[in-house]
Amino acid sequence: MDHRVIVASAPTRLDFGGGWTDVPPYAEERGGFVCNLAIDRRATVTLRPAAPHDGARTDPSAGDQALVRAALRRADVHDHVAQLRSDFPIGAGLGGSSAAGVALAAALATLRGDPCSLDTLAERSRTVEVEELGIAGGRQDHYAAAYGGALGITFGATTRVQTLELSSDTIAALESRLLVVYTGESRISAETITGVLDAYRARERRVVDALDRMAILARAMRSALIAGDLGTLGALLDEHWEHQRSLHPAITTARIDAIEGAVRAAGAQGFKALGASGGGCVLVLAAASRVAEVWSAAASLGEPLAWRVAREGVRVERSSR
Repeated sequence: MDHRVIVASAPTRLDFGGGWTDVPPYAEERGGFVCNLAIDRRATVTLRPAAPHDGARTDPSAGDQALVRAALRRADVHDHVAQLRSDFPIGAGLGGSSAAGVALAAALATLRGDPCSLDTLAERSRTVEVEELGIAGGRQDHYAAAYGGALGITFGATTRVQTLELSSDTIAALESRLLVVYTGESRISAETITGVLDAYRARERRVVDALDRMAILARAMRSALIAGDLGTLGALLDEHWEHQRSLHPAITTARIDAIEGAVRAAGAQGFKALGASGGGCVLVLAAASRVAEVWSAAASLGEPLAWRVAREGVRVERSSR
């Protein structure tokens, strides 16, 4: 038996635009594009040799025991157990399950002595979700967790990742003006995704047009980020939210609408829900001179989460015997 203890972690992400267009069959049929940003709220996996009566373990703040078991099963690893921890709320719309999946993939690759690419880790993580757990979803979260940083990702017959070079001033502005607010509501992303995809397959014009426009907006967001133009980014977030919320009635909630109204009155320049929504977190861009007022308004209805840009993606933090 290999007696190594392996610790690996991967970041979550903020999806600025293009989410949903990374999900089959839209991505293959019309071509998707996502602009996102990895953040240093991470999922961490500790993989160690099994002791008698061990099983997959998670702590109460994180953890999907089914995901851990599925990853070990898929990798045909039976003599190790994995513990999963996270420093983000569950069901927050931050791509947390994908961060956990990529961290698991990296730990298992290290265990096997398999030096694989970031793309391979992302695809292995998604395969576990789709084929082992039957979770409908796209690819962007897995790639954000693998690569870290700011990304522009093109989805089609293949997936192409562009790392966006952001200036230190842009990163500082994002970290000071972008608020991530947890609504306190859990979301059911798989059900919502299925509903949207069923409408797309039926070629409902409202959904097809919205998805097409969201991919275009995501490309514009890429340009705004590279230029450090947060004013344009805020306007793009607002338009994206209009199309995003039109996809399915469950995407917005009364709590999300209340937070949006409060932060806009306080000086927000951009707003959207993160992930598939139905709860989770929302993203708020405050005017540079109104950050304190927007933070206070958001805190009256939700929980602002501290965050920093994750300049590094998945990493194996320790491997020891």
